[in-house]
Amino acid sequence: MKNASIILLLLSLPFTTGCSWLGWGEEEKPTEEATEDFSERDFYEKIQISLNSGNWTLAITNLQLLESQFPFGKYAEQAQLELIYAHFRTANYESSIASAERFIRLHPQHPNVDYAFYLKGLAEISQSSGFFDTYLPTDSSKRDIGSARNAFATLSEFLTRFPKSPYAADSRKRLVNLRNQLARAEIHVANYYFSRKAYLAAANRGRFVVENFQQTPAVPDGLAVMVQGYKMLGMQELSDNAVQVLAANYPEHPSLDENGVFDFDKRLVGSENSFMGKITLGLIDRVHPPAFDTRSVFNKSVRDAELIATEETKKEQSRSIWSWLSFGLID
Repeated sequence: MKNASIILLLLSLPFTTGCSWLGWGEEEKPTEEATEDFSERDFYEKIQISLNSGNWTLAITNLQLLESQFPFGKYAEQAQLELIYAHFRTANYESSIASAERFIRLHPQHPNVDYAFYLKGLAEISQSSGFFDTYLPTDSSKRDIGSARNAFATLSEFLTRFPKSPYAADSRKRLVNLRNQLARAEIHVANYYFSRKAYLAAANRGRFVVENFQQTPAVPDGLAVMVQGYKMLGMQELSDNAVQVLAANYPEHPSLDENGVFDFDKRLVGSENSFMGKITLGLIDRVHPPAFDTRSVFNKSVRDAELIATEETKKEQSRSIWSWLSFGLID
């Protein structure tokens, strides 16, 4: 119900904005003062006012003017740093990344070059996120992870070069999340390869996760992918070895029974009876390729989210009719 309320609110926004949504009325535009006679300090003070008030567009304009008119001035390098941040705040992530790369190239020994690395990584992370990620539950690991890979490389280099930076602690947390996302994306690819009967490619993806993404929640599924893939390729010894490792380290994996025996057929049949299965009394049923996703078991953040969703469902069920009709305003 909560997600439905959010969707309804988003859909109603165009109608609540009035005539301005249709292009009628007058829009307020930021006024720009004449800057022909501005000194470098005048520019910088005006820029600070714009930044402090959140007028990012005007700040960007004046930052670019400051650099073009005073390229070797006292505030030029600081202006380049603030331009990275202003582009980031306007969600112009490509320009923010380009500005950060330019600053790193021109000023590799600058005392605040770590800030440029950090903002570049944040912009690349934001590039990999969708608009509705803030409002609706989405799975970022199922999207193109090129930007996530770039962000992982940027923040890894940042922590290698500046381990004591004030931004290092936050970067480490973001790296953990990126690493989990990259590992899960490999499992999604392996599941796709299973659907195409490319069992060797699937097994290789599982092995890549196990070898390169240790201590991520995707490792158990990586082992399960190896077990299933090698079994379908007829490589029984490799499959048995992977089963032993899976049972020894993750005995609670859903593919294992209480004796540690891997159920190879569990995911070959759909979890719900198909129409053909019903009318033929189970003689013909829907066959699915193997697909592994145990985030609800091994990923703490997913478990916590599911627990919160369960609690919210219980609260929704106990709401009165007036609360439903008023979206919670009257209870």
